[in-house]
Amino acid sequence: MTRKRVSIGLLIVVLSSAVISACTTDEPGKVCVVLDTGGENDKGFNEFTLKGAREAAQEAGLDFAHIVTTSDEDYVPYINGFVEEGCGLILTVGFLMAQATAEAARANPDIRFAIIDVEYFPGAGCPEDVDNCYTTAGGLQNVTSLTFAEDQVGYLAGTLAGCMTQTDVIGSVSGMEIPPVERFVTGYQNGARAVNPEVTTLNEYLPAFNDAYAGKRVGERQIEEGADVIFGVGGNTGNGGLLAAHDMGLMAIGVDVDQYYTFPEITNSLLTSASKNVGVVAAKAVRDYANGMLENGPRKGTVSGDGVGLAPYHNWEDKIPEACKSAVQKAFEGLRNGDIDTGYSQ
Repeated sequence: MTRKRVSIGLLIVVLSSAVISACTTDEPGKVCVVLDTGGENDKGFNEFTLKGAREAAQEAGLDFAHIVTTSDEDYVPYINGFVEEGCGLILTVGFLMAQATAEAARANPDIRFAIIDVEYFPGAGCPEDVDNCYTTAGGLQNVTSLTFAEDQVGYLAGTLAGCMTQTDVIGSVSGMEIPPVERFVTGYQNGARAVNPEVTTLNEYLPAFNDAYAGKRVGERQIEEGADVIFGVGGNTGNGGLLAAHDMGLMAIGVDVDQYYTFPEITNSLLTSASKNVGVVAAKAVRDYANGMLENGPRKGTVSGDGVGLAPYHNWEDKIPEACKSAVQKAFEGLRNGDIDTGYSQ
């Protein structure tokens, strides 16, 4: 009898352990963030993503870690390092990490991944013969793409530029011709035309995001063609265009974050910035992960969900005519209600 009772007792312990294990496998684990080059205090994507993700993880009582890459050679080993560390959610930042994130996600289907500013498509981490990457067949069923409606906030920026221009010519100095940049430019040009049918829109794409010299040269050429508002769409390359506008005493519009704080040299020329609220989007993803609600596939930050929006007018608050402010507000309401089509079709 004693031996039987011991066996039954052991069986109960084993079964109890199995139940506990089964329950805990679905529990959220450590949240880990891989930042792109530029550092954690870049006053841009890295800094605000880190802040939003960390605060949300702390609120949920989850362990948190982050690491900063110094080159593209760090992407794979740093992501894999977090895999080996047992992270439950790995959040990567930026278009350049698309391939490394996709490879890690396919190799580790039990780990959740999220990536800022990347929506996978054939040729960018997705097999050519798979229509939907975010499936078991596509291998990215454990990935959430945190993307943004750049065309919407670009439309708002264009509405302001089209209203403010005195020459009826506006420009945009852009980085690489990739979907997020294309969305910004398309929205910007169509927003300007909607408020000012006579406006001429200039744009040039450049093959890098870190070439301020080339960006400044492009901005200067657009100014020579009559542009009196320059939209910088592409990191330091776009910043070169903003500097060209500032040096000529003209108007500028920043991108991604509120560049009033990240590019103080040009604040007197800066009308606003077409901002992606990466901190808000990253925080929501972490909260949803903690609650078991982080779905696979693309998740887009829009004007209606505070995912994108224009930054404050700052030094221009009292210089922008009420008619232009009203035009921007009307465009915002139209975008939020679905009454306005930005013209971006992909």
